[in-house]
Amino acid sequence: MKRVLLISTVHPSTDSRIMYKIAPSLRAGYEVFCALPGLRAGIRDGLHLVCLPKFGRLLPRILLAHPVALFKCLRLRPDIVHIFVPEMIPLALLFQWAGAKVVYEIQENLFKKFAIKRYNNGLIFKKLFRFFDSLARQKFHCVFTDDAYLNEYQHLAKPFAVIHNYVSLPVMDALVHTGAPGQRPELFYLGVVSMERCVDTMINAVAMLKKQYPDCHLHLFCPVRVDKKELEAIAGYQQAKANITFHGYTDQKMALKYARRAVAGIALLKPVADYPESFPTKLFEYMALKLPVITSDFPLYKRIVEESQSGFCISPYDPEALYHAVQCCISDHALRLKLGNNGRKAAEASHNWTSEEVKLLSFYNNILLVQSSDLQMSTL
Repeated sequence: MKRVLLISTVHPSTDSRIMYKIAPSLRAGYEVFCALPGLRAGIRDGLHLVCLPKFGRLLPRILLAHPVALFKCLRLRPDIVHIFVPEMIPLALLFQWAGAKVVYEIQENLFKKFAIKRYNNGLIFKKLFRFFDSLARQKFHCVFTDDAYLNEYQHLAKPFAVIHNYVSLPVMDALVHTGAPGQRPELFYLGVVSMERCVDTMINAVAMLKKQYPDCHLHLFCPVRVDKKELEAIAGYQQAKANITFHGYTDQKMALKYARRAVAGIALLKPVADYPESFPTKLFEYMALKLPVITSDFPLYKRIVEESQSGFCISPYDPEALYHAVQCCISDHALRLKLGNNGRKAAEASHNWTSEEVKLLSFYNNILLVQSSDLQMSTL
C-alpha cells in the first residue's frame, strides 16, 4: 500500500479539511500519516498520527518545528507528501529529493492577502514567498481549493486539480443533530474574527438587536485577530459586549453544538483581498446544518445563496441590514425552516465533499501512475 504524508506546521490538530475530509478519503487506498501540531501520536481510526511542535510565529516554526518535522517524517519514506502552507515548500523539496511526489495545496491567494495580513507581511517575507512559490509551480503538483486561484496560478509545469472545500455531510451529521433554537435568540459564526470579516458589523447589529431581544447572543469561534482597542472603538461594543462570547479556536466538534441552537449562521466578509472571488467554507457548513445563511452580497455568493433561497445576501458594511435579516429569522419560524431546508437540499445536490473526494482520489492515482511510468522509463 502506497504511503501518504499530510503535513503542516500551521494547521491545528483538528483542522476539518485535513482530518475530517482528506485523510478519511485517502484511508481506504493508502497508508495515511498525518503530521500536525498538537496531535496525539499513535494510530486512530486507521490514521497514523505524528505530533509536531506548536508555535504561533513563523521564525520559531522554521527554526524548531521544521527540523522536528523533517526528522520524524523523512524516515517514513512517503510516496506522496501533501503540504498545506507555503512555508513547507523547502521541506517538501527535500522530500522530493528523497523520491516522494509532492502535492502543494493553495488555500488562499497570498498575492492578494498580503495587503491585509497583520504579521509576516514585510518585504523579505513577500520576496521569499514569491521565490519558493515559483519553485513549487515548476516542481510540484498543485491543488487549489477555489477556481479563482487559477487566475493567479497559470503555466503550471505539472498536472493540477481544483478540489473545493465543500462540506462533508456525513461529518456534519455525525457532529451535530439539528434541533430547534433555544429560548434566547442565538447567532453562530465560525471563522477568523477580524475587521475584514465584519466583526464590527456583527457587534453593531447585536447592539441594535439587544434593544428588542435583551438576551440575544452572538457566538464567535476561531482566532481573534482584533486587539482590545479596536474592539472598544466599535460604536456598539459597550452595549453589545455582554451579549457576545469570543470562544477562540475551538474544535469543530465542540463549536457545532452551538450551531443547533442558532437562528442563523453569519458568513460576512468585506470586499478585500481574495474574499469576493472565493467561497468561505462556513457558507456550505451552515447550509448543511439547515441554518439560514447571512452572507455578503458578492455576485459569487448571491449565485449560491439567492438561487437556492437559503438565506440573505447583504452589504458587509451595513449592520442595520444584518439586524433586519436576523430579526426575520427570529420572528418568522416558517421562513427560518424554509431557508434552512433549502440550504440543506443545495448542499446535498452539489456543494458537498462527495464529488471532491472523487477528484482527490483520481488526482492521487494519476500522480502515482506518472511516477510508475517514470520508473519504467528509467529502467529501459
